[in-house]
Amino acid sequence: MATNKQKGIAVALAAIIAIPAEGIRQFAYYDPPGILTVCRGHTGPDVVKGRKYSLAECDAYMTADMRNAVNQVSACHPNLPVEVLAAFGDAVFNMGPTIACDRKNSTAARYLYAGQFADACKQLPRWNKARILGFLIELPGLTTRRGAERELCLKGTS
Repeated sequence: MATNKQKGIAVALAAIIAIPAEGIRQFAYYDPPGILTVCRGHTGPDVVKGRKYSLAECDAYMTADMRNAVNQVSACHPNLPVEVLAAFGDAVFNMGPTIACDRKNSTAARYLYAGQFADACKQLPRWNKARILGFLIELPGLTTRRGAERELCLKGTS
């Protein structure tokens, strides 16, 4: 299992990718797939349309959400290198645990489980689409983000 220090480093590295990718909006908005979102990609039942969120609230959401994502990845794959944990932590933060934890529906998860970390990293760019009006659409922002995750991830495999 990753230590708290390793998880903390992974959270920080993942946030370096997430913060510019997400930007910041202090008023809730609907992201391209139609999910009510605020701050730097925070979603959930506590997001209130029309409410202004403070920068401190946004920072707290980012830290808590990224820590949760990294912990999800670590629970599925306890001994990942920090960079791999961080890259998949950001991916899970962005789109949920399927990419890292669902071996039935994710080749990346199967590679992580098998300890084939470089192969898992190379799967990240495939996850650059969102479902919009029932269709999977490639989004340029996701393509850029998955590329940054892949680059970080591969650093953990050498």
